Amino acid sequence: MEDVTLKIYSIKNLDCAHCASKIEAAINEMEEVEEAVLVFTAKKFKIRARHSDTLFDRIMKKCDDIEPGVLLVEESGRYTAPAGHNHDAHHSHAHGSECHCGDENDDHCHKEGCHCEDTDDYHEDENSHSHVHAESDVSSAHGHAHGDGDEEHSDLPVIAAGAVCFIAAKIISGFTDNMILHALMYAVPYLILGGEILAAAGKGILRGRVFNEKFLMSLATLAAFILKDFPEAVGVMLFFRIGEYFEDRAVANSRKSVMAAIDMRPETVNLVSENETRLIPAEDAVPGDIILVRAGDRIPLDGIVAEGASSIDTSSVTGEHVPVSVNEGDSVLSGCVNISGVIKIKVSKPLSESMVSRIVDSVENASAGKPQLDRFITRFANVYTPVVVIAAALTAVIPSLITGDWHKWLYTAVTFLVISCPCAIVLSVPLTYFAGIGAGSKTGILFKSGSSIEAVSGIKAVVMDKTGTITSGTFSVNSADIYSDTDEKELYLLCASCESVSTHPVGQCIVKKAEEMGLEISEPENISEIAGMGIEASVSGRKVLCGNVKLMESQGIDISEYTASEGGTDVICAVDGRLAGVFRISDTLKKDSTDTISGLKSRGIKTVMLTGDSEGSAAKTAAEAGLDRYFAKLMPEDKLARMKEIRNEFGSVMFVGDGINDAPVLAGADVSAAMGSGADAAIEAADIVIMNSEMSAVSKAFRISEDTNRTAKQNIVFALLFKAAVMILGIAGFANMWFAVFADSGVAVLCVLNSVRVLRRKY
Repeated sequence: MEDVTLKIYSIKNLDCAHCASKIEAAINEMEEVEEAVLVFTAKKFKIRARHSDTLFDRIMKKCDDIEPGVLLVEESGRYTAPAGHNHDAHHSHAHGSECHCGDENDDHCHKEGCHCEDTDDYHEDENSHSHVHAESDVSSAHGHAHGDGDEEHSDLPVIAAGAVCFIAAKIISGFTDNMILHALMYAVPYLILGGEILAAAGKGILRGRVFNEKFLMSLATLAAFILKDFPEAVGVMLFFRIGEYFEDRAVANSRKSVMAAIDMRPETVNLVSENETRLIPAEDAVPGDIILVRAGDRIPLDGIVAEGASSIDTSSVTGEHVPVSVNEGDSVLSGCVNISGVIKIKVSKPLSESMVSRIVDSVENASAGKPQLDRFITRFANVYTPVVVIAAALTAVIPSLITGDWHKWLYTAVTFLVISCPCAIVLSVPLTYFAGIGAGSKTGILFKSGSSIEAVSGIKAVVMDKTGTITSGTFSVNSADIYSDTDEKELYLLCASCESVSTHPVGQCIVKKAEEMGLEISEPENISEIAGMGIEASVSGRKVLCGNVKLMESQGIDISEYTASEGGTDVICAVDGRLAGVFRISDTLKKDSTDTISGLKSRGIKTVMLTGDSEGSAAKTAAEAGLDRYFAKLMPEDKLARMKEIRNEFGSVMFVGDGINDAPVLAGADVSAAMGSGADAAIEAADIVIMNSEMSAVSKAFRISEDTNRTAKQNIVFALLFKAAVMILGIAGFANMWFAVFADSGVAVLCVLNSVRVLRRKY
């Protein structure tokens, strides 16, 4: 089996969403390519292929054939030019007084003389090309538009020059009726405005790529010239360039709005070394470093409070606006704001692995998981353009043969050509999902793909774990029943030592109780964690079992004396093969569980709880929360089987959980959501991560999904209806090429602006 590697590239000089879909399709046709996903809104190209290094030149050749001048930059920072381009690659990794844009982890540069561009751009001079990440710091409002500025300076002068020449030609033509002179005067602004478009169209023809926006616009305006509609030809080209400019601005600004909402990556951190504090680039900080965070500053890296105490605002990460108190030993996440006291933090993760970077990566990479609607539109666009072009040809020929009015019907056909590019649809749909993903991130909900945000609105049943999902997971030991000659303190010590290796909240509450009693917990040995049952370990030379009834039965422990709690959770403890005692533990519902479940039911969604807890505990929780159904005493594989039964009965299922035991069922659900406070394996397996671990986020996910899907469909319907209306009006003789250009570029801008509304809504 040949190795398949994943390469992620930033893509530059690609300004046509339809061309992007063609590039994606062309690369997917290559035999060595397993999967290629080009996300136009994020300007990311993910290619999973065999022999990816040797394949690159062929990939670039195909890209350049479809859209001349396209450049790819590998995410590691390597600059790659198209085949035939002779560029050297140079990457600056220096800090201090030099620009350090080339470093893959170096997200910001504000050095004098540096012209860093945003995420999709990089330096371009004779000898250096460096890839730069997006730069926007929400807390300090660092929002630069270097990349867009370059494009602005290249487009606006051309548009302005063309407009001035067009006006001059219009004025001068009023003093003469000479058609040849008219043609020459209007040819000047036409070539200024359309020279680049004509050249690109010519290259496309030579490469056998005809059905693209530039070719169709060239054909339409040249046809207008042939029909001696000189002002129309130049005016339409001017309007097209202006529309294209605003379309590019709208897309760039929309993307910046999304990234500005979630990009909190720091430029520098205050490193504490010996008795001094010095400023260093954030990416230079390593685990173990001590950094200083003053009141009002954003916490730059994930870590543990090493000194001091404070309150932190976690809203930017979790969406929860209630301040959280932290003291020495508490974990803190990057992106949160230190509200009151000065604290020192011991770095636990480098910048690339900290929460601020994970959020950005999640949003950018989420776009690669294309929703079904996006994939359908891509396929539709490949059919739409040829169909409209054929319709234009038939409109030009058939009515003309019947009526003899070639001028009218050729002109009508030209309007068809102008609106035959489906960019408004192809562009706005993925941008809508990109905005939806950004909206989720603002509220502490990380959608890992566009397909997951699309799928949520189609869910028919929400299946939930109990502990840490419906309930708070904040357990307390109510009492301990002793069944042997072991005294209570010894029982607590043995069981707490055994449970000290567990991350399960039930086990941890026993550990906490033992610590409150002042007991010195021992280090367990020969640890064996049995999924869905409990833990076996050796403590001070004694064999200790802590778990449920199934664990005791599997180990042959006599528990005939044991009586189960009514509605609570029991942890049974056996020492050296004999029943030693039982800890009676209780949990409480999260404050928003009842309202969330009620809201889901009002949508017609079935609510089901799957838990490994006892029948009594499950029944009590289900009744308090108002669940439709519950299933108790389930092993992990039982949960998966039950979920499949629920799917067969109701339809698409979302599973919400947080534990390591939930990973299999999370992976098997149609849509899965993991609480951010849960185990890493559960978070990795889930489609959605709920950072604040609140049940209300499930309802928000449904609202965001519905708004996003509705907006995407609005854009499709609006664009198609407008284009169809212009076609009908054109046939009726009421629409000219100006209408057609607005149906192309103007509608695209309106759809883009509509897409961004998803990001602005409050959830």
